[in-house]
Amino acid sequence: MPKIMIIEDDPAVREELTLLLKNEGYMPLAITEFTDIPDQAAREHPDLILLDIGLPGRDGFSLCAALRKALPVPVIFVTSRDAGVDEVRALSLGGDDYITKPYSVPVLLARIKAVLRRTGGGPEPSDVLEGDGLCLSLTKGVVSANGKTAELTRNELQILACLMACPGQIVSRGDLIETLWDNQIYIDDNTLSVNMTRLRGKLAALGLSDAIKTRRGMGYQL
Repeated sequence: MPKIMIIEDDPAVREELTLLLKNEGYMPLAITEFTDIPDQAAREHPDLILLDIGLPGRDGFSLCAALRKALPVPVIFVTSRDAGVDEVRALSLGGDDYITKPYSVPVLLARIKAVLRRTGGGPEPSDVLEGDGLCLSLTKGVVSANGKTAELTRNELQILACLMACPGQIVSRGDLIETLWDNQIYIDDNTLSVNMTRLRGKLAALGLSDAIKTRRGMGYQL
């Protein structure tokens, strides 16, 4: 179970992140004393750190540099500061990713998994996603249901995987596009519509014509 340290001074955000990570099977460790944080991290040996920039006594930039000197732990900045210069500075100081508030929960979780996967701090991802009558093989790029199988394109695979990772939740068009972008597959809004139509057609051929619902003005739901 990967341990994730939360360095956030806003109690509401800290509690939200703690609950979110716990529900996703991680071991959250929320810092409430903002002195000697590198020493705290060295004692706890987290697999990942979520770091805010605006902290009492010391900003997240200098803290990131100190943390990277203390131990080789990946750091994701989670902050309300959305200026490009701040992101560049954060990454140049050793940050592994930069996410702005208010964050999208599916995107945040996807970024956490991606960083843990790259740094070896998490379990190997499962090759197969299952749910709602679907079985999706990530390595083979095929989806199965009702004894039938359909091959998916790379974009269709990423869209369905994102929806299956958030069963019952509404995933916005923006979140889907950002997830695909994060995986280095360029996709614009119109391309998403085209791929969604094709994916729905393939699911319909498997007997699941209503598997993906459109929630008008909000996004899609599996």
